[in-house]
Amino acid sequence: MSFVLVAIESAKVKWQTDQAKAAQQQKLAEPENAAAAPSSNNKMSWGTELWDQYDNLSIHTNKGIEVLDKYANFLRDRVAIETEYAGKLRRLVKNYQPKKKEEEDNEFTSRQAFRNLLKEVGDLAGQREVVSETLQLQIIQGVTLLSKTLREDRKKCLNDGTMLQQTLSAQLSSLERAKRNYDKAYRDSEKAVENYKKADMDFNLSRAEVERYKNIMTSKIQQSDDAKNEYANQLQKTNNLQQQHYGILLPAVFNRLQELDEKRTRGIREFIIGAADVESSVAPIIARCMEGIVKAGESINETEDSLKVIERYQSGFTPPTDIPFEDLSKMDPSAVPQSNYSSVPYNHLTIKSGTLTAAKLKKARGGILNSIFGSNKNSLTADGQKEDFSDLPPNQQRKKLQAKIAELQHKVDQETNTRDGLMKMKIVYEANSSLGNPMTVEGQLNESEHELEKLKVNLKKYQGFLDKANQLQVANNSPQSNRNQLQNGHRTSRHSNGSASADDHHDGDDQPDDAGSLSSSASPESGLGTSHTSLPGSGQGSANENATGEETSYETEVELLQPLGTCRALYPFEATSEGSIPMNEGEELQVIENDQGDGWTRVRRANNSNGWDEGFVPTSYIECTLFA
Repeated sequence: MSFVLVAIESAKVKWQTDQAKAAQQQKLAEPENAAAAPSSNNKMSWGTELWDQYDNLSIHTNKGIEVLDKYANFLRDRVAIETEYAGKLRRLVKNYQPKKKEEEDNEFTSRQAFRNLLKEVGDLAGQREVVSETLQLQIIQGVTLLSKTLREDRKKCLNDGTMLQQTLSAQLSSLERAKRNYDKAYRDSEKAVENYKKADMDFNLSRAEVERYKNIMTSKIQQSDDAKNEYANQLQKTNNLQQQHYGILLPAVFNRLQELDEKRTRGIREFIIGAADVESSVAPIIARCMEGIVKAGESINETEDSLKVIERYQSGFTPPTDIPFEDLSKMDPSAVPQSNYSSVPYNHLTIKSGTLTAAKLKKARGGILNSIFGSNKNSLTADGQKEDFSDLPPNQQRKKLQAKIAELQHKVDQETNTRDGLMKMKIVYEANSSLGNPMTVEGQLNESEHELEKLKVNLKKYQGFLDKANQLQVANNSPQSNRNQLQNGHRTSRHSNGSASADDHHDGDDQPDDAGSLSSSASPESGLGTSHTSLPGSGQGSANENATGEETSYETEVELLQPLGTCRALYPFEATSEGSIPMNEGEELQVIENDQGDGWTRVRRANNSNGWDEGFVPTSYIECTLFA
């Protein structure tokens, strides 16, 4: 009995000793744990504060990375919007760029301001493209790389945490098994001790039976001690592992997760600030674009634009003079009264039963032009104007010629400088052949000389055009003024017998001509004549009119235009269209109407029947001498 008690007591003492050793080892491990775990007075670590929140930390870190990915998607959508916006601005600017046919309107300040506005809007589009590209290359790529890195590191941390959890669970299972074994062995030893006590008190049992119970008790006590030692050993291992798990290993994993989450949070902060910096970096340029737009608006000057309209469209013609009073009492009673009111705003051709307007005359001229040459494209410039700009009003013609002369003069100066440089190079090469072969410059020099000669010829030609335009006074360039100034004041009536009579005039004032009236009702332009080669004069102009129901015959009153000068035919011309007349080389003719910009001049000559032939001839076929 005493033996059993001693064994139990010794087992208790041994267990207490093992517990003291475990406590001592734990105390020794505490400084190491304190050194390994991050400590800060101002910063709390997940490893110590959240040692039991493994699942929540896993969910939280995953949501944080999802937030980072959402921010990356936001940036991608914004980049797409910026790119689309910049592209639409580009297309907008392109669609509203002035067309080539509108370039002449660029001199107006409003048009210049609009062009500057388009330029600034194009620059704005460029800045939006810069924002888009910078966000794509710097911010989005950085966010994507950070998200990928965080996901990989988080996965490693979670794998390490899972392995630590599995190791601790296995150790706890071993401790549980050792505890169960120890509990079973202890109960068996207690039962064996009780059986031995009963057998030792039973005098009916033999000594051998008592000895057997004693051996069983001793064996069970030994098994209990072994189970106890194993339990104590597993308990120590479990405690040590649990201390390392919750004090060092798992906090290290949680601290790594904390670092990853803080890295993600810090990254979002830096990326948001970086995106704002990208926007701020282009803000000064955008502000300058806005300043440019404001300056473009402030540059618009309505007064200057109005003056430029005058400068562009001012023809140089003088307004028509006052319409004179016609005293019918002093006119030939047999003459048909004619109204001069229609000649004020337009150039009319007076015919027996009506008038032929300037538009019809222009159409007739165009018909002559197209019927003879088919097209006048060869005499037009690239912009559809005549080479000498004679289709423009006098003022505009002179301005165009001056601009063309300035352009040619600039080209001549450039080509002259080029030629001089080549000549100097040739001289240097001839003086020192080691620098180069003079013959290599010879071809370029010849080409430059040829080009310079062509430019000088064109310059001289346009200077001649300008001199010719300057010789013609502005007033004389108006057909209305020509006829008003050159008319000698006599109104002539041609009768069927070819005689002419002069009408009296009121107070000696000149009667205004009918602004380009043809000499006969049978004029080719009127479409009423019978001949396509002449405009007959006397002996051909009779008409029958119905007045107040009675058939009355009277002579048509015809204006005889005064000649503006004479001309000499440089080349023979065959009349092949209505309204034109033929002429022989060297023939002298009278000029009764200048070229109206269509390449035709109206002339007159006497015929054998004591009349006049009038018609149109090409201006380039004659040499004109106008009266002073």
